[in-house]
Amino acid sequence: MYVFDNFDPEIFLDYHWQKSPAVFRRTFKKFVDPLDEHDLAGLAQDPRIDSRVVSLEKTNWQVEHGPIANFEQACKGHWSLLVQSVDQHVDEADQLIRMFNFIPYWRLDDLMVSFSNEGAGVGPHLDQYDVFIIQGKGSRRWQAGEKGEYPTFYPHPDLSQITQFDPIVDEILLPGDMIYIPAGCPHNGVALEDCMNYSVGFRAPSQQDLLSSFADYSIDLGLFKTRYQDRGLTPRRDPSELAQPEISSFRKMLHETIDSAHFERWLTSHFSHTQLNQGYDDQHNPDYTLSEILALFDEHTIFERQPGIRPVYLTKNNPERSLEFFIEGQAFFAPAKYVPKVRELLSMPSWQYQAAIDDATPLSVNHFWVQLMSELVNAGAWLPKEETF
Repeated sequence: MYVFDNFDPEIFLDYHWQKSPAVFRRTFKKFVDPLDEHDLAGLAQDPRIDSRVVSLEKTNWQVEHGPIANFEQACKGHWSLLVQSVDQHVDEADQLIRMFNFIPYWRLDDLMVSFSNEGAGVGPHLDQYDVFIIQGKGSRRWQAGEKGEYPTFYPHPDLSQITQFDPIVDEILLPGDMIYIPAGCPHNGVALEDCMNYSVGFRAPSQQDLLSSFADYSIDLGLFKTRYQDRGLTPRRDPSELAQPEISSFRKMLHETIDSAHFERWLTSHFSHTQLNQGYDDQHNPDYTLSEILALFDEHTIFERQPGIRPVYLTKNNPERSLEFFIEGQAFFAPAKYVPKVRELLSMPSWQYQAAIDDATPLSVNHFWVQLMSELVNAGAWLPKEETF
């Protein structure tokens, strides 16, 4: 279990979030690596998992994307093995990334883990997302600068770097230390010895990302089919002109889509998607029947939330409202009377059904909790503790 020792989320958000790079010493006084380089290499051999080796031999940069079949061939010179979304596959890594739950789930992207040998790094570069980088075993020198315009070049087609920058942070991080780097700040990390690093990234969607996703959602559900009308049209002297009232009409049409209830539902669904496409597949779908779930309830089974599961829902201030929440774009529903307990379920790593004293309804296959847990289990989001898949 991880605990912050020398880090206050409220102070951090007030003074550092999206402002300037900062180093936090002994954030985790007794940091324990959730995995080692051998475990990381095993993940990099899985074709479902995004991984790569970035290496520098003399002046030659190379990038090899996973699955990595031959590490001896890929890992030459100064090299780093980087694996995305490790929190989706390793329980301890999932526990580590959840330390950053003071920032909402919809903003949280994934935990990228890297192993580097002495002298290795990926070169000076920019990221368009905020990131915390926790030092595991070993040590690494980090330099970070102010936001600005920095020319980009590509020493390899799959590797973006920038020219040198003036660092405002130049520190050596030891196990349990952490650096925060806001989006757009140049930075460079070089391993001083074999080391592990854990990068907690936060997504910041662009307008293009949002427009593209909302358009896809609208098409998939057949929404927003209202067509333009101009019943008050008068003879046009210049047929090439697109008049301002017409532009206003088009703008109004688009505003109506954004102002609709569909927009909020799409946004919630959109941000429930993580990177679970690597592991959220048939091997995690045991296909329990309602009767089998009911039997597990009768056996007082504990159901465990699986690594990487981060539900997202809209805040409802009205206690009489039902709750709709999303996991990987899949919608789940809870009637108003169950909403407080469902929100508890979504926040806990494990859950066991406890009948309320005043609940006179006996459990059956038609009971709300049996049906909800059946849906969650068959989606691979929660699984019975006794079972291993």
